[in-house]
Amino acid sequence: MSIPEIVQSTLGDEQVAATVPLGGEDALYVTPTRTLIYRGDGLLSDESVVEYSHDAERIEVTEGRRKATVALDYGIDGVEEFTVPAKRLHDALHPVLAGVLNGADVTDANEQVIQTYQFSELTLVVTSARVVKHVGEAVWDEDFEQYHFEDVTRLDVEEGTVSSQIIIEADGRPQRVKTPSDRTREVRERVERALLSYHDADSYAEFERSAAPDDADDEASDDAGDAADVDGPFGGGVDPIQANPPELDDDGQVVEADSDAGVDDASADALGDTANADAETATDAGDASADVETGSGDSVVADDPVGDAASSGTESADAVDVDDATSEDERVGTGGDGALATAGRESAAESREEAADGESSGFAGSGFEPAEENMGDDVEERLAALTEAVERQNELLERQQRTIERLVDRLSRGQ
Repeated sequence: MSIPEIVQSTLGDEQVAATVPLGGEDALYVTPTRTLIYRGDGLLSDESVVEYSHDAERIEVTEGRRKATVALDYGIDGVEEFTVPAKRLHDALHPVLAGVLNGADVTDANEQVIQTYQFSELTLVVTSARVVKHVGEAVWDEDFEQYHFEDVTRLDVEEGTVSSQIIIEADGRPQRVKTPSDRTREVRERVERALLSYHDADSYAEFERSAAPDDADDEASDDAGDAADVDGPFGGGVDPIQANPPELDDDGQVVEADSDAGVDDASADALGDTANADAETATDAGDASADVETGSGDSVVADDPVGDAASSGTESADAVDVDDATSEDERVGTGGDGALATAGRESAAESREEAADGESSGFAGSGFEPAEENMGDDVEERLAALTEAVERQNELLERQQRTIERLVDRLSRGQ
């Protein structure tokens, strides 16, 4: 198709990149910087050329039954429109959109726009180096996304009944492009061909192999980093602290402890535990004795009050004698036996304090210190005293038990 002279004069030094016939003598000519609309001679008009710059910030399309209007928004410079036959809209929009993308520096000068798709509010442009996606009422504006083939590592499809999604993995992140299911295969093949051509690959399998080494290197470096974290300056774990650390001298050397000192330590610990246990037993026994003396066992006395209760045969006399027995027994209970219980408690408390002092002083250095030589004798003396106190408490309890049994027996016979 020859270019009219009026168009050639308007072009100047520019070359026509695309030509779209609009019917009759009318035609659309696209250059890298502008779009020219040529109208031929008619009954009501002469031939004319109108040019539209590609510096537009926004492209909008309005479709009618016979004609479609393309509006180029230049911001503060206003909006310019031109009409094309509705059946020629897609053919005319493709080169115009390519020129606007080039004018906005979205695509490079030598980059070829291969295909343009419009699905409702989605505009998808496939070029020789990238995929440009725009979603919105406008065909294109400055709010768009692009995925350069240099960053793409995978291409896949998630099929659906009505719509499907083309997955373009770029920079390690999957990007989804929703398309009608009946057009998904076509779009996928267009994108795949452009991707393989960009990477000089004959097949998608070859492209996968070429993209795999980078991923493998990244995984290997990640594994090495994890291993370095595990085997860092502190190794793979923390060694347990020894329960019995060795004793060190002033020069930091390990001092070997005498075996006899170790035996003395063990025997001292065992005797200390035994003393604590006996002290607790004596304390419990003293408490029990005090309860018996001040509680129901207050009626433990000699046989005379009980005999008086039996001879009188009246409940009032029994009550008086029992009260007298109680008062007398309280005096007895708070005498020698009470002092004995108190002495037992004091001895037990002293044993606990000394045992605690012995345990705390053993860790003054880095190791255990040997026990004192006279420690075993003191423990044995305290143990003997506590044993004697416990035996006296047991005898007292047995005597009180026998007295209570006799009292109960006589009271039951008096009734």
